Amino acid sequence: MNALSPALSASGNAFDRISARQFKQLAALILARTGIKMPPTKQTMLEGRLRRRARDGGFDNLHAYCDWVLSREAGARDIEHLINAVTTNKTDFFREPKHFEYLVDRILPALVRGGQRSVRCWSAACSTGAEPYTLAMLLSEFAESERGFSYTIVATDLDTQVLSSAIKGIYPSEMIAPVPKRLRQRYVMEARDRRRAEVRMAPDLRRKVGFGQLNLMESRYPVGEPMDLIFCRNVLIYFDKATQEQVVNRLCEQLRPGGHLFLGHSESISGFKHTLSPVGNTIFQKA
Repeated sequence: MNALSPALSASGNAFDRISARQFKQLAALILARTGIKMPPTKQTMLEGRLRRRARDGGFDNLHAYCDWVLSREAGARDIEHLINAVTTNKTDFFREPKHFEYLVDRILPALVRGGQRSVRCWSAACSTGAEPYTLAMLLSEFAESERGFSYTIVATDLDTQVLSSAIKGIYPSEMIAPVPKRLRQRYVMEARDRRRAEVRMAPDLRRKVGFGQLNLMESRYPVGEPMDLIFCRNVLIYFDKATQEQVVNRLCEQLRPGGHLFLGHSESISGFKHTLSPVGNTIFQKA
C-alpha cells in the first residue's frame, strides 16, 4: 500500500467501479484540464484505463483511487498521471499520407520558389513521435536536394509519458512498415538483437525534433516564432464545437501569413470564424 495514497477499506465488485458521483467529478476535471468530453457512455472505457493506475498507486480498488485523486490530498503529479491515463495516443508513421504528399509536392517547392530557405514546423499533438519523425525524414530529404535549406520541428503533447517515449525514438519493428524502404535505410536503426523486434530513429534525426509538453487548453501557445506548418490532426474530434473553434484560432495565431494548418481527415472547421482558406483535404492556408 502506498503510504501517501491511503485506500478505503472495501471489497467486492461494486468498489471496482466508478460511482455516478465520481464519474461526474472526473469528467468535469478532465474537461477542464484537457478539453476532452467524457459522456456517460465513456464510463466503462474510463474505468478500464484507471484500474491500472489504481493498481500502480497501491489502492485496493478503483473506488478508493477515484475518491483519493478527487480529494485535496492529490497533488499536481497525481493529476498528471490521471490525465496521462485518459488521453488517447493513436499514432502511425505516414498517417494520412496525402498530407505529406501535398507538403513535399506543393508547399515546400512553392516556399523555395518564393525565396524562403528555412521552415518552422509544429506537431501540436505528437503522441509517441511518429508524426514529427515522419516530418523530419521528409524535410531532411528535401534539404538534401535544396542546398541551404533548413528546418526546425517543435513537437508537443499533453501526455508526459508519450513525450518520454517520443524522445527515446524507439518503436516496435512493425510500426515502421509504412516508412518507405529508402527512408528506413537512412533514418531507422534496427536492434542488433533481432529478437527484440524494435527499431530506433537515427541520432541525427532525433536531434532535429524538439519535444515539450503543451496543453491545447492554455490561453496561448508558447512555441516561439510563427510557424510555416502546423500539424494538429485527430485532436479536435475530442472537443466540443466551442473548444474546437478556440483551439483553431489559437493555432492560427501561431501561423505566419501564408502558413499551412493540417487537420485530421475526419475533422471540420465549417462554421468557425477564422483566417484560413482550404487548399486541400483538411489542409488550410492562413490569409
